[in-house]
Amino acid sequence: MSETAAPKRGLAEILGIPRALFWAFVGQLLFMVGDGVEAGYLDTYMLHHGHSQGFVNELFTLYGITVMIAAWFSGPLSDLMGPKKVMWIGLILWALLEVCFLTFGLGPNSGPMILLFYALRGFAYPLFAYGFLVWIAAATPAAMLGSAAGWFWFSFSAGLPTLGSQFARYTIPYLGELKTFWCSLGLVIIGGLVALLFTHEPTGKKRLLPDHVPTKDIFFGSLSIMWREPKTTIAGIVRIIDTSSEYAFLAIMPAFFVDQLHFSLEQWLNLLSLIFLSNILFNLVSGMIADTLGHRFVVSVFGGIGGFIAIPLFYYVPIWYPGNFWAVAAAGIFYGATVAAFVPLSGLMPQICPREKAAALSILGLGAGASTWVGPAIVSFCGAVFGPGMSYVIWTFAVIYLASAGMTLALKISPEARRYTEEATARGEVSTTVGH
Repeated sequence: MSETAAPKRGLAEILGIPRALFWAFVGQLLFMVGDGVEAGYLDTYMLHHGHSQGFVNELFTLYGITVMIAAWFSGPLSDLMGPKKVMWIGLILWALLEVCFLTFGLGPNSGPMILLFYALRGFAYPLFAYGFLVWIAAATPAAMLGSAAGWFWFSFSAGLPTLGSQFARYTIPYLGELKTFWCSLGLVIIGGLVALLFTHEPTGKKRLLPDHVPTKDIFFGSLSIMWREPKTTIAGIVRIIDTSSEYAFLAIMPAFFVDQLHFSLEQWLNLLSLIFLSNILFNLVSGMIADTLGHRFVVSVFGGIGGFIAIPLFYYVPIWYPGNFWAVAAAGIFYGATVAAFVPLSGLMPQICPREKAAALSILGLGAGASTWVGPAIVSFCGAVFGPGMSYVIWTFAVIYLASAGMTLALKISPEARRYTEEATARGEVSTTVGH
């Protein structure tokens, strides 16, 4: 940045937020709060209204599949029409399908309609959220990508599920469960409009790939990049590993702490809140540190090796110190921080594949979606191979995280990629400042 531009740095830029995208970050937070309202009670709502646990499992499985597909589609669609239009599609789809979900599904308590519209709604939020991630990658200078990615995941996870669940906690006693679902629709619409109407950064408004690239090549390229650029496949696997333990632990840890270790349900929920709070805060910290220490270093050391240490501690500390909540909380906070240390992957990928940023990020989106079922699948695999026992699951995840540290070391930015980024910056294709 030139000396004449330095005085123009505002608070947002000092914090690592691209100034031109500030309102998009605010809108993303509100959008994800609305999307996360149901996270804390949709499953119990279904069970209390006559649906079986099998139906609930099927509902969330189908939803996870559509989320994974849409996360991948966000990349090629952004290349084709620009990320801002993809976000508009995600917002409109979410609003329309939520109205159908509430009107024809939850309202009359129709199982088939609930299944249909909730599964379809899974296509919506990834188009908005991951479309925005592509926009960040396309419009942010390489030196700020780590911090910008950290703020993206901060706004994402602060809304879903943290603030969204808290919103429901306070509104349900006054409005009831069904009206609270309708409130989530309002929050999503407000957040989406704030992001899209108040953000005028020009890169996101246009197609990201040249006009001569055919549509079929754009979509095929978002898959073929996995073997044309093997580093994207490695990064996708690392991204799956990142949150796989989180989804596994949400399934198995409540029974471990409450039934086996005799923690109260309130203690478990408070512990879970501390883990998520740690994760949210370290989403920011890891992104900022990555801009200084390097993206690979943070992911490999703090994420991979850190997870190898934190996962066993989260299991053994409550056994070593029975009934000591704060000792367990310290281990949980450490675990939440190591999961957040993978955030710099979102800043690293656009630098590894600067010519195909959206396609590269779509593989990370695919990995993020896949982790929702890979984590529980690892638990099932350990049960089938090793038999019952939590320790086998814990050490399997620990070894997988250690392997991710080694895989991350292969994610080097090639001299050609670095040169391309420098030339693109010189041509003005990526701004050297964060304001426009």
